[in-house]
Amino acid sequence: MSLILALLLQVGPDPMSGGMPGDDLVRDRPPRESMTRRDLTEQEILDPTSAWLQTCLDQLDTDPARAHTMAQLRRSETTGAERVLANHCLGTAASELGLWEDARGAFLAAHDETPEDEPRARARFALLAGNAMLAGGDAGGALVLLAQAEADARTAASAPLEALAALDRARALVSLGRGEEGLAALDTATTLAPANAEGWLLKATLLRRLDRLDEAQLAIEAAAKLAPANPEIGLEAGVIAVLAGRDEAARASWQSVIALQPESLAAATAKGYLAQLDPAPEAAPTEEQEPPA
Repeated sequence: MSLILALLLQVGPDPMSGGMPGDDLVRDRPPRESMTRRDLTEQEILDPTSAWLQTCLDQLDTDPARAHTMAQLRRSETTGAERVLANHCLGTAASELGLWEDARGAFLAAHDETPEDEPRARARFALLAGNAMLAGGDAGGALVLLAQAEADARTAASAPLEALAALDRARALVSLGRGEEGLAALDTATTLAPANAEGWLLKATLLRRLDRLDEAQLAIEAAAKLAPANPEIGLEAGVIAVLAGRDEAARASWQSVIALQPESLAAATAKGYLAQLDPAPEAAPTEEQEPPA
């Protein structure tokens, strides 16, 4: 494993820790369950470079502006792997502050300064840079960087990274009104990572928006098998069902969301959807029950 990648895996943040704002592909994109910003290994961190990176990243929750300054100073004073990791923290701090152009520049510099024989780390940085451009509203520019991320991931033989880049490329394509191309990107993502529920959820959502309800139903069923407790999947399943004229199936999906997480935003959305349905039909009276006079 390369030095840069080893340090990234030790101290995070992971490039794929969830969607950026303004996602036009899904209503509320769920976080990627396998990636978190504090995804530390069990190995004790002793290396001075990784210790500096951890200190910088620890500032993100409490004072991202300070982390941004720390990273700028570190970048101006270092070279090689240390400069790459300084750009990593700088880009992450800029993302926390909503400085998307700064974030893109830092992540792109980290990508370009990472040796070509470390394609996995290069893929991660290109993916981060593409996400920053997408969050900043430049979907066209994001496509270029996400395609680079996919190419680097293929060189590294990393199907999970390539799938994540394809997911984000689909989001960029959809935001540009290129839904069929976005669907092709999602086909790639679900083929490379068939156990990733997010890919199937996004695919179901896009198929539903393209009025391909039978295919959307198959995709949302695949998502539900992989993550049955995900409320976003329950919400989307209900939307697909009601558009297909299956009101009772929609009602059951949305009620399950409320039962799973009654105080969540997803539950509030489900309640709003249920309020728009016709009342559930009353059960027919049994022999022991006389109908009301």
